[in-house]
Amino acid sequence: MSEPSSDYVQSLGRGLAVIRSFDARHPRRTLSEVAADTGLTRATARRFLLTLTELGYTRTDGSRFWLTPAVLELGYSYLSALTLPDLAAPHLESLAARVRESTSVSVLDGRDIVYVARVPVSRIMSVSISVGTRFPAFATSMGRVLLADLGAGALDRYLADTELTPLTEATITDPRRLRAELERVRAEGWCVVDQELEQGLRSLAAPIRDHTGAAVAAVNISTQAARYSDDEVRRTLVPALLETGAAIELDLTRLRSNT
Repeated sequence: MSEPSSDYVQSLGRGLAVIRSFDARHPRRTLSEVAADTGLTRATARRFLLTLTELGYTRTDGSRFWLTPAVLELGYSYLSALTLPDLAAPHLESLAARVRESTSVSVLDGRDIVYVARVPVSRIMSVSISVGTRFPAFATSMGRVLLADLGAGALDRYLADTELTPLTEATITDPRRLRAELERVRAEGWCVVDQELEQGLRSLAAPIRDHTGAAVAAVNISTQAARYSDDEVRRTLVPALLETGAAIELDLTRLRSNT
């Protein structure tokens, strides 16, 4: 390797080396791993990582660090073409690793939700779910947080045009009960659907809002119904879900402000 020129800024080069030490094979790294990969001392690597975290380019859980989509601000041509699935993917991966359950993002399309991003951990449904899979919105957690954000007129039209066909014995098929459930979801900011889409499946979801406050998508966690008590869902899964939704919203805001 040639010697750097007299104009070379060593600190910038080291900072970029820290960023480049993360890749698809090593999305999460400890301080020691970053130091070893870059040839920096632990103290120097720590300063760079904490600086990148303060600037929003990395995040940490206290032991490992990972990049955020904010690094894309360094390449505006790529950033301008970035989509919601691109932004959501690393957050879904982090959430799935944190709770060890499958995670997804979907959007509302007519009477259905459509999956636009997914990180499966284990197969917990009789049907395979992938990007493009559709389910009736009224019987899903992601669908309900999106329906809860509709205006009164739009919700009236949805209920008038949608046959609330039971998918399991637990499926809500009474429009009045569904309206009451959507009111609760709107007030709480998240939703749990327990075995209404498929027997044995429990899912919870939160909205993803854009800069105007409108719910443009939803993020969810899917698990086996018997795996968690109601208290464990509220104490363990809901906080992780809401934090992920907020993180995706923050990146959406950054995307808009830089395009």
